Amino acid sequence: MASSEVRLLSSWISPFVLRAKIALNIKRIDYESIPENLSAKSDLLLKSNPVHKKVPVLIHGDRIICESLVIVQYVDEVWASGPEILPSDPHDRAIARFWAAYIDEKWYPNLRAVLVIEEDGAKKAKLEQLSEGLVLFEDTFTKCGKGKKFFGGDNIGYLDIALGCFLAWLRLIERTIDAILLDETKTPRVFRWARDFSAEPEVIADTPETDQLYEYWKGFMLKLKAMEKHK
Repeated sequence: MASSEVRLLSSWISPFVLRAKIALNIKRIDYESIPENLSAKSDLLLKSNPVHKKVPVLIHGDRIICESLVIVQYVDEVWASGPEILPSDPHDRAIARFWAAYIDEKWYPNLRAVLVIEEDGAKKAKLEQLSEGLVLFEDTFTKCGKGKKFFGGDNIGYLDIALGCFLAWLRLIERTIDAILLDETKTPRVFRWARDFSAEPEVIADTPETDQLYEYWKGFMLKLKAMEKHK
């Protein structure tokens, strides 16, 4: 498949873009990644995703697909001959979708809040909720992974991608607060899963380095503080 037929509106800092990239990498799809300046969004992005105006956006010929998990599912179904991403069993597929929704709606907001909240009490509360979520994932891994390497079994699957895209940001939080969130003693299965997931070639290729994210985060916080001063 020529790259001109598959394009991805992207940003290196977005964990949601990483989901799409991992899915495309798993399927061995040749695509063109088009970086977006999220402070000055392109006409192509605004036209392609007029509802949310966010990346990622997958452009497949004349088809436009928005939202990261929708893109992952689309990639899995369109290039069905490649490795399976969503479980084939309807029940397993439903469970994976349930937990992916939990990640986006409940768990990710706590991760984001930890990075932007400065008040100690509020930050501590969000950290506790973030850690509670990791404990839930420990139990979920046991049920979904069925004794294998990933949530998806022997290979990276839908739920692995949904959660794994945030691992770089978890490492960033660990650096900013000088504490361990992925604790081998508290969540040994998730700890091993994170190590194995991060080592996969399809993941390594596009995962940002912690130092890169740290420098970005420092600049973002400076801008945020400057905006608050001018309110």
